[in-house]
Amino acid sequence: MWKGLKDFLLRGSAIELAIAVVIGIAFGQVINSLVGDILMPLIGLVMAKPDFSALMIGPVALGKFLNAVVNFLVVGTAIYFLVVLPMMRFQKKKEAPPPPAEPSEEVKLLRAILEELKQRP
Repeated sequence: MWKGLKDFLLRGSAIELAIAVVIGIAFGQVINSLVGDILMPLIGLVMAKPDFSALMIGPVALGKFLNAVVNFLVVGTAIYFLVVLPMMRFQKKKEAPPPPAEPSEEVKLLRAILEELKQRP
């Protein structure tokens, strides 16, 4: 039983998953700081204070929902422009085929011989 637990915990995929979770949490903190400390204040300069939490329709706290929607849209936009687009550009550059290599001297000589042979009657 303990050997099975040890094998499971030390298996590569479990360790990779744990690392991904830790990095995801750290990345989430960076994105939340970007949105809360940089983007939302900039939006506030343009549109007044971007806080809808006081908006109520009867007993329904519609403002909190609107804050969550705006936060979701800003986070999604930030992730798209700061992570997804640069990664897509990187992948496109990485996948671009390399320019054709200069043919070797032997290939050049063989091509010249072939042209000579084609010109003979």
